[in-house]
Amino acid sequence: MQVTHFWHKLYLHRHKIVFALALLVCTFTAEAQKNTWVQKNNPNYDNKKLTYGFLIALHSAIYQVQYSDKFVTHPFDTVHSINPSWTSGFSLGFIVNYRLTEYLDVRLTPQVAFYEQRVQYRYTDERIDNQRIESTMVEFPMLLKYKSERRGNIRMYMVGGVKPAIEASGKKSDSGETLEVTNSNMSLEAGFGFDLYYPLFKFSPELRFSRGIVNVLGNPNNVYGQPLHRMNTNTITLYFMFQ
Repeated sequence: MQVTHFWHKLYLHRHKIVFALALLVCTFTAEAQKNTWVQKNNPNYDNKKLTYGFLIALHSAIYQVQYSDKFVTHPFDTVHSINPSWTSGFSLGFIVNYRLTEYLDVRLTPQVAFYEQRVQYRYTDERIDNQRIESTMVEFPMLLKYKSERRGNIRMYMVGGVKPAIEASGKKSDSGETLEVTNSNMSLEAGFGFDLYYPLFKFSPELRFSRGIVNVLGNPNNVYGQPLHRMNTNTITLYFMFQ
């Protein structure tokens, strides 16, 4: 219970945390970048087979919805549209990187991600019903990392793979009259980033795109689920990785 309460408190203050982390990382990166090309930092870093680190990530997510046949039937003729919206959140996690070849790595980044999804139901009488879904997901991205040749203290790379996820906690309604989602997900991921080498560590800003490949609609039988046939997740994430 104490662990759940800790994550809930962290989620409530997510906007302050996101702003503070972004400001800290941007300031730190700008200062460290001044000496990036002066000398070759960590020249033997890429010879290591196994490396570890941690990550901080800021993400923006949205549901993509597909209407069901019931949407055009008489019971739902007052429903004008169902509109998801982009929402922000953040993730914290660890990095385990294994070097396969000079230009190819396998990377695992287990992380805890905080989401707040919003879906707006608009009716013909101009009434609006906002559904909000808060969840804490434990995610296990498994990625291949293809790297370019290192030039000085910088190297570009691309990543791709899959991201299974399972819900650790979330707010559930006992009434059943809410939009419900499943407690697990599976996504395809692709992105790119830069490895920046410093004397004592490596810093990697990375932009990654995630597309859910499973239907996360949890209850297709209540008043919010019947107009929908399918819901998928789309996420854009900016990672700050330290190794």
